[in-house]
Amino acid sequence: MTRFEGLLTQDRHDQSLLDQVHPTDWVNPLPQSRYNLVVIGGGTAGLVTAAGAAGLGARVALVERHLMGGDCLNFGCVPSKALIRSSRGVADARSAGKLGVRRTEAAVADFPAVMERLRSIRAGISRHDSVHRFSELGVDVFLGEGRFAGPDRIEVGDQILRFSKAVIATGARASVPPIPGLVEAGYLTNETIFSLTELPARLAIVGGGPIGCELAQAFSRLGSKVTLIELEKRFLPREDPEAAELLKTVFVEEEIDLRLNTRLSRVENSASEKRLVLESDGNVDSLDVDQILIGTGRSPNVAGLNLERAGVHYSTSGGIEVDDHLRTTNRRIFAAGDVVMQHQFTHAADASARIVIQNALFLGRKKASRLVIPWCTYTSPEIAHVGLSESESRVRGIEIRTFKTKLSSVDRAVLDGEERGFVKIHVGKRSDQILGATIVATSAGDMISEVTLAIVGEIGLGSLASVIHPYPTQSEAIRRTADAYNRTRLTPTVKALFERWLKWTR
Repeated sequence: MTRFEGLLTQDRHDQSLLDQVHPTDWVNPLPQSRYNLVVIGGGTAGLVTAAGAAGLGARVALVERHLMGGDCLNFGCVPSKALIRSSRGVADARSAGKLGVRRTEAAVADFPAVMERLRSIRAGISRHDSVHRFSELGVDVFLGEGRFAGPDRIEVGDQILRFSKAVIATGARASVPPIPGLVEAGYLTNETIFSLTELPARLAIVGGGPIGCELAQAFSRLGSKVTLIELEKRFLPREDPEAAELLKTVFVEEEIDLRLNTRLSRVENSASEKRLVLESDGNVDSLDVDQILIGTGRSPNVAGLNLERAGVHYSTSGGIEVDDHLRTTNRRIFAAGDVVMQHQFTHAADASARIVIQNALFLGRKKASRLVIPWCTYTSPEIAHVGLSESESRVRGIEIRTFKTKLSSVDRAVLDGEERGFVKIHVGKRSDQILGATIVATSAGDMISEVTLAIVGEIGLGSLASVIHPYPTQSEAIRRTADAYNRTRLTPTVKALFERWLKWTR
């Protein structure tokens, strides 16, 4: 456990996790003479690539220096969503009175129990990403530092893995800004915050992106006094402004202290607390907290790979240089996942891995630019998006029409007491081709898939009106939005012709 001290606790759940994703008694196999594919990185992209290639009969080696499962399993999607679920349980209990449910005592989170549940679930899920499972799939798993020893070989310790093709899937890590005093005071990232066993009474979160917003709401609901610090004038800058503004209203009501348009200039440390010096519009303020979480973005993991020896071009900020087929400047080597993708999501990493399998092993011509990638910020309500946004359409000079349905007009949302939110769908100026959408709802992440399918299948918005949705469901908002589009097709001329037809058929 010493190697992962600070990242994992010492309890039985994390020991079970390690037994799956980095067993201490694992002995690396003897390398084969040459592999069809060697994958560096055991996160989502690497695991999907290795499993898919091995399933097709290829000789595959997988190299992982840290924990199998990568960020998603260990420090990202899995633990964060477990934490969010517990925090939502607290929020639901506190708001039960609005539903006519009487509480006999206050709803209070048991933080150690919340975190133990998180670790237990993570350990259980880890079996899917385990060293032994991938070995049983026919993958030669090597635990250790992998680096290129030439254009067609990788070294792991004193072992050499020769390859016909290779895939770099080393992921990304938390990017920490150079704030004076931050290192000395100490801070948390997504890699360390899930090892907490005591709830911070006062938590400052630096960065108003998805990670910052999700954890701000979760920790606030669990009982922390949370301050969210964002350099820009609004958080979630990639999202629809109306969606971000709606979430801002929710955060204010939940008493999250929002410091927008604010810069953390330095941190001063004392024995009992951390003092943050903040600047906003020329004004200087200070804030005392117990913990600081940094959520200001991510940087690709490219250091220590000896990419120069392989002839692979890269940058420390942009990651591996690839073409639209995810091939690097060395034609034998491809890259997938967060180390190369603009959208750093687990599902994007999975999709890029599938492209790499086809292009590396079958001389395929699949293109990353053809991917339609939705995303979701898992706050309450959730904010999900796919395709083009209104601001992007203006920048690209694309004329669009936007159709919107408020959840307050949808029966199920009213029945659930979840009227805040909307479905907003953008189509072309002169067609019903869906170009993009934003959904704000309790289950927006589930609802966005219907619109994503329509985009991929080139199903127009008008056709979605004919899709029968069970009543009552919140997804009816999508059909209502399609109905709104179809009503625009009833022009005065069409309406007049229709009225004449009705008179003629009497």
